[in-house]
Amino acid sequence: MERTHIAFFGRRNAGKSSLVNRFTSQELSIVSDVAGTTTDPVRKTMELLPLGPVVIIDTPGIDDEGALGNQRIERSIRVIDETDIAILVVDGTIGIGDEEKALLAEFVKRRIPHLVVVNKSDLGNPVIPEDAMVVSALKGEGIEELKERVAVIIRQRKPRPLVSDLVEEGDLVVLVVPIDKSAPKDRLILPQQMVIRDLLGKGAIPVVVKDTELDIALEKVGKVRLVITDSQAFAKVSKIVPKEIPLTSFSILMARFKGILDQSVEGANMLDNLKDGAKILISEGCTHHRQCEDIGTVKLPGWIREYTGVDSEFKFTSGLEFPKDLSEYDLIIHCGACMLGETEVMSRYQKAKDQGIPMTNYGIAIGKIKGILPRVISFS
Repeated sequence: MERTHIAFFGRRNAGKSSLVNRFTSQELSIVSDVAGTTTDPVRKTMELLPLGPVVIIDTPGIDDEGALGNQRIERSIRVIDETDIAILVVDGTIGIGDEEKALLAEFVKRRIPHLVVVNKSDLGNPVIPEDAMVVSALKGEGIEELKERVAVIIRQRKPRPLVSDLVEEGDLVVLVVPIDKSAPKDRLILPQQMVIRDLLGKGAIPVVVKDTELDIALEKVGKVRLVITDSQAFAKVSKIVPKEIPLTSFSILMARFKGILDQSVEGANMLDNLKDGAKILISEGCTHHRQCEDIGTVKLPGWIREYTGVDSEFKFTSGLEFPKDLSEYDLIIHCGACMLGETEVMSRYQKAKDQGIPMTNYGIAIGKIKGILPRVISFS
């Protein structure tokens, strides 16, 4: 399930951490009168009524000082990349300054829904900007109203469909789930879980099989509306699934879900134009323990070298690590990004687009390499 990322920004001692603790009804962040107590972004994944599944992020002050202070500010600014809803906390005894105005301009530029919240109203005569709401983290005043305002923004967000719009109630959908050495034992990975949940919600009938039993399943289950496979098994699965049955992958569905399908398809065409010495960045959104047959660091580089016939140089990033300057790369290949929110994924793809660097994802790149890309993106 996609979690809404709600981030709190503001000056040191504006009361961000106190407000976060009130907002979550937990002691999530350390609170102190000492300026700069929050030195790194603090993230908490939780279910929060009436908001649902969320990630709450407390950030360092945007007015920090010194060399370390500048690094902390940079980390706060970096959080904007993953923010779905921004809450700018203003010290009511001071009002809005240049730092807050710069943040607001950035929110507007990126079209990030945001609220301006004036804290310390209990101190009397707060400076209240237009359209701001007033709270007191100390006394707990205005917290429920803030939650309701955030809930309204969440309800207004319209997520893209994952797979439910491609099927009808009662349709059979075969999910091909190879047993991947790099996946946790006895566990379905997140995209597979998300697809199953979405299909069940539509009233469709998911049938989950390993690639080794796919041919048997297709003989027994009857009329199949769609086959969805792990991209790594494209070569094998595409030979088994009849041409008249639509075929795609979890990774490609995730690209569609995150809103970067078209850009990814265009980026995959760069594989036909690589020259010796080309630099390729392979980036993953999670930080799993890499195995000997790891898809990102082993399989993909091997397939790319085989397909292109050129000697490319590969670099790798994972988790929240993603370069600001992408100019040294000829191509970026990203994972399905199931562990990243839509805002974070769109931010990465936008950075690549702004710098003129082609970018694609695992499933689409593999479809291109295996010569079946037109088939696996025509599922709708």
